[in-house]
Amino acid sequence: MPSVTSQSESLVQYLRKASRILVFTGAGVSTGSGIPDFRGPEGIWKRRQPVYYQDFMGSEAARVEHWDYKLEGWPAFRNAQPNATHKAIRQLEAASKLLMVVTQNIDGLHAKARTEPERLVELHGTNSLVECQTCHCQFDPTSYFEDFCKSRRPPRCECGGFLKLATISFGQSLRPEDLHRAEEAARNADLVVALGSTLSVYPAAEIPLLAARHGAPYVIVNRGPTEHDGFPSVKLRLEGDVLEIFPQAVSAALPLSSERL
Repeated sequence: MPSVTSQSESLVQYLRKASRILVFTGAGVSTGSGIPDFRGPEGIWKRRQPVYYQDFMGSEAARVEHWDYKLEGWPAFRNAQPNATHKAIRQLEAASKLLMVVTQNIDGLHAKARTEPERLVELHGTNSLVECQTCHCQFDPTSYFEDFCKSRRPPRCECGGFLKLATISFGQSLRPEDLHRAEEAARNADLVVALGSTLSVYPAAEIPLLAARHGAPYVIVNRGPTEHDGFPSVKLRLEGDVLEIFPQAVSAALPLSSERL
């Protein structure tokens, strides 16, 4: 079994050689910015279940529950800032090595880190916006949270449609255009790196495997087991905190002129 040092050096070499990197990120990237893992022991999903999309659309009580559920996590999302991992991914972009970031996270931190929209797929949506379920207009959520706190009435769009956070709820399909962009990037990547994900939520977790099937070396960095551990397509598996491993590897892989933005 290679030492952590030699494994980290292998990651550096993979990053150095690649020019079309697909980065796939999960909750283990967000926790470094103070956002709790909702599935973890202390996560909100241990205390209450999120509202299914069909219930949201059919019941006023379910819409109140949705806004209550989102309100509980809103301060953490509102105040969170990109950490060193988000910035390292942005450094890869600045060095013209990043093909795409495909994220399961809904915190908007890749966008806050200035990853360009054309290089970012937020597969599960974002808490940074609210979206009308009828006309699909999007708005900043701050005033809607404030109004909900005062009135306890779930907000509506001017068109009369129901407003919900622009995230993919249980029972709601991924946006076809987002899935298409992610799949297209997977087919064209020359390296795929999965960061901070248990790789257990599908169809999102299929994206790194698709890249590997098209010949891209597959690297996983995560603290704790993933569902892809032991797959023959995984060329390098690093165990540990993404925040302690990935930014240092990027810094070592890039020329000095690309290290700072």
